[in-house]
Amino acid sequence: MSAGLRVAMDIGGTFTDLVAYDPATGTYRTGKVATTPGRLQVGVVRGLTELVDDLATLGFLVHGTTAGLNAFLERKGARVALVTTEGFQDVYEIARGNRPEMYNVRYRKPKPLVPRRDVYEVPERLRYDGTVLRPLRPEDLRPLVAALRAGGYEAVAICLLHAHVNPVHEQLVRDVIRRELPGLTISCSHEVAREWREYERTSTTVINAYIAPIVSRYLGALEEELRERGLREPLYIMRSNGGIMTADVAREQPIQTLLSGPVGGAVGTALIGRILDRANLIGVDMGGTSFDVTLVIGGQVDVTNEASLEGFPILSPMVNIHTIGAGGGSLAWIEAGGLRVGPQSAGAEPGPACYGRRGTEPTVTDANAVLGRLDPERFLGGRMSLDVPAAREAVGRLAARLGLGVEEAAEGILAVVNHKMADAIRTLTVRKGIDPREFALVAFGGAGPMHAAWIAEALEIDTIIVPNFPGAFSAWGMLQTDIRHDAVRTYLRAVSQVDPAEAEELYREMEGELAAILGRQHVADADMVFIRTVDMRYVGQEYLLNLPLSPAGDRIGPDDVAALVAAFHERHRSVYGHASERTPVEIVNLRVTGLGRIAPPPPAPRGGRAEDAPAPRQVRPVVFGGRSHPTPVYERDTLQPGHRFTGPAIVTELTTTTVIPPGWAASVDGFGHLILSARGG
Repeated sequence: MSAGLRVAMDIGGTFTDLVAYDPATGTYRTGKVATTPGRLQVGVVRGLTELVDDLATLGFLVHGTTAGLNAFLERKGARVALVTTEGFQDVYEIARGNRPEMYNVRYRKPKPLVPRRDVYEVPERLRYDGTVLRPLRPEDLRPLVAALRAGGYEAVAICLLHAHVNPVHEQLVRDVIRRELPGLTISCSHEVAREWREYERTSTTVINAYIAPIVSRYLGALEEELRERGLREPLYIMRSNGGIMTADVAREQPIQTLLSGPVGGAVGTALIGRILDRANLIGVDMGGTSFDVTLVIGGQVDVTNEASLEGFPILSPMVNIHTIGAGGGSLAWIEAGGLRVGPQSAGAEPGPACYGRRGTEPTVTDANAVLGRLDPERFLGGRMSLDVPAAREAVGRLAARLGLGVEEAAEGILAVVNHKMADAIRTLTVRKGIDPREFALVAFGGAGPMHAAWIAEALEIDTIIVPNFPGAFSAWGMLQTDIRHDAVRTYLRAVSQVDPAEAEELYREMEGELAAILGRQHVADADMVFIRTVDMRYVGQEYLLNLPLSPAGDRIGPDDVAALVAAFHERHRSVYGHASERTPVEIVNLRVTGLGRIAPPPPAPRGGRAEDAPAPRQVRPVVFGGRSHPTPVYERDTLQPGHRFTGPAIVTELTTTTVIPPGWAASVDGFGHLILSARGG
């Protein structure tokens, strides 16, 4: 990485946010442009060229993309053929026999991404230990190749029985298809999810294949345009596990781009915690379309090694993010006489009615505009004017149907969406035995700081942190992370049967793989760090807990096993509220995280300290609780460390608006973060 400008870009449902850091001056600047659905790279390039005059001056460029996620959610992925072991054609169709929503009589399993007619069997078989029971020969694959050639497929997912132990047959199928049908994108389960459980491994591989052509085309088009405009450095992509990777690696592992955008906010939230010495934080990112919740517990981002998206399991390390359809563009509507908000969104086009782009349906942003909480003349730092009469007209039509006044309906819209967002936080906290009152709320996104106080009140949280560049905070977080890749091997053993030499061989094998892929991304040996962990559970239990090895971190010897078991009991007690020291414990998976260290921009504190009260730019009427209050409006750029003021108040800046309602106070800390406190809290 050269010493030039460092830039991060994050695509949202409504806006694309950018943050640039100049190492020469130690300063940041931000940019914001409308997202361009259909051709996402157009908005990305437009925002980048507005922010940076010469792309040749860039020393580092990272991007959070939604191309793969959108293709998956909208079911617009590639046509995929699934190749599996003879006799196991129905593994993907049958899935699991469990019923996630037991009391929902309308529950239906998600429709498979690959219909049964596109599943092909090959005559091979491995035993559970990876030894060959029925050999596979190249000539056995001729019928498969013929079917794939005639089927018009864009991608192939290969998932053979026990390939996570021995990938020899998957490699043969891959090599034959690659030679005979070079235009097909190929995903192998041993490269995508090398661990046990056939359905979960198959599901993960299918999703990877389903989005691979779309992600590849998008990244190819983006890279080509950036090169034509002078970019010399590699393009990095944010990974779902909280790290980054180069675009060429992202084409091979597109499943790791599914949460590419929201993860930047989680990384940034963890860094804010380290800067402010706060171990427990709830990050809330409210944009134009969605509301994302992440947890930082004990200073660490909450990462899960198994996730579920739209009912499909994914075996891949991902930051644990809970998302609902609640954003500034969420539509307000009536169902059975009751007011509903979201998940439908006005999106970037036409957008809320107040944007003046032919939108007519009332949205959350329109409700805020009606109540005076948005500055119609200085929205986005004055780059955009809001049509408040159009917002009042849209909200007014809804109000008339409900028999309410316009302001009353607007506050009703906000009350509904605020409670939805509070419930989303309860899903990650209260329902898992975590008390949200022990956390501070980090509010970011284009709309997060506008709603944070009401969300906090619903959860009895008394501290809110609005970081610098809140509207582009996810992009800022992307500048703070390392290159990261993960490897896993299933190693199902009772702890009494662990062979230290065998485990060490597997760990070294994984570290070799990770070193190779980090080396492809220009990471020097001195900058590589490998972290070994292990998945453990009680014998007969389904769920796993991931634990780091002993402080030495080099082997699993007898003493290490005893320490791991003790740590497992303690972790089980803290997560589930109980432990069973007399129940046997087993190891299921060995894992390695490989990091390519990148020095992040330093969190420079601001100099000086204000002694006097801040001066508002204006005072205007804003509605809170059915009453109009004279409300001072402050510019974020004019606030200095030491400044304090009480609500009601509004703070405006380029990327967002912060609303401080009555009953809350605000102060600016030494780093320029805005700290909101519930008075008396």
